[in-house]
Amino acid sequence: MRFRNAATLAMIGTAAWLGSLAGARLHARQLPPARELPPTTQGPPQQGTPCGGRSSNPRTPCQSDVDKMMAALPDKAPAKPLAPRKVLVLARAAGWVHSSIPLAAKTIEALGAKTGAWSATTTYEAADINAANLKQYDAIFLDNTTGCFLDDPGDKTATAARRQALLDFIRGGKGIAAIHAASDSYHGTSCDPAQGYGAGGGQPLWPEWNKIIGGYFKFHWNDPQLITVKIDDPKSPLTAMFHGQPFEIHDETYTYNQESFSRDNVHVLTSVDYAKMSDEDKAKEKDPRSDHDYALSWIRREGKGRLFYEAHGHGERVYAMRAMLEHILAGVQYALGDLKAGETP
Repeated sequence: MRFRNAATLAMIGTAAWLGSLAGARLHARQLPPARELPPTTQGPPQQGTPCGGRSSNPRTPCQSDVDKMMAALPDKAPAKPLAPRKVLVLARAAGWVHSSIPLAAKTIEALGAKTGAWSATTTYEAADINAANLKQYDAIFLDNTTGCFLDDPGDKTATAARRQALLDFIRGGKGIAAIHAASDSYHGTSCDPAQGYGAGGGQPLWPEWNKIIGGYFKFHWNDPQLITVKIDDPKSPLTAMFHGQPFEIHDETYTYNQESFSRDNVHVLTSVDYAKMSDEDKAKEKDPRSDHDYALSWIRREGKGRLFYEAHGHGERVYAMRAMLEHILAGVQYALGDLKAGETP
């Protein structure tokens, strides 16, 4: 999460606690806005919090959130795997660290285990993105991987090898699925920590990746902003769980740099119904996109491989919404190559 407004600095403890109580409610009541921090900081751990990505145990999800997620898991996958599948969950954040990171990782593990669609391994180490290690995996799931998440500032050779391994992985016929802050990566001013990562928008810092992921973060409406989600491709098997009907969600919702996102580059599945936002909420974004086109999930081909991206997934409550879990399940199966879908931009 990339915070902007220092005036709300004191409210994160309350917002995070209340957010966890919201659970799986699709129409959760409006909560106070989350606090804002300078964009170049990862922020301090949440004091006294024993679980979650921003706690003193950042790789441990809160059990209450796990219980809600497990209760919402789909019973079966939309497609039968063509072969036994293995997914590597990369949960390394080099920028803002999200509290939902360990829960998202647990979700991917549980989705695969319950449905038989894949087995999953989670790593927090960028060094695991290497050609030799990736041979055993069919897809990578990028779990809120902010900043220059593959880079080693002290080793340019290692950085280049990791980047190339990721490109070769998808272009060679495998898949990448990504959630929420995976699009808050490789943009801004510099990947050099000494110079600071920078605010939303900025310049593309790895153009090949910026095109593959489909867009990079510019602004967000604070969690728990109410958003109406419209279904752009109701015939896709990746949106079948929505039955062609718009729905409401409370979460942190991203917008993308005007030049970084285009429907000419991706096949959009869902998007923000901007016409249903209030003028007050629209005004929160400075210099909005001229086309007011705010996609939320999409797919695209890259070489012989496939990418799926879902923009929501900031708040833990999202992982207790069955339809969203079904959407993510279908998206990962698309990335694996097991679920076929129209993908022309």
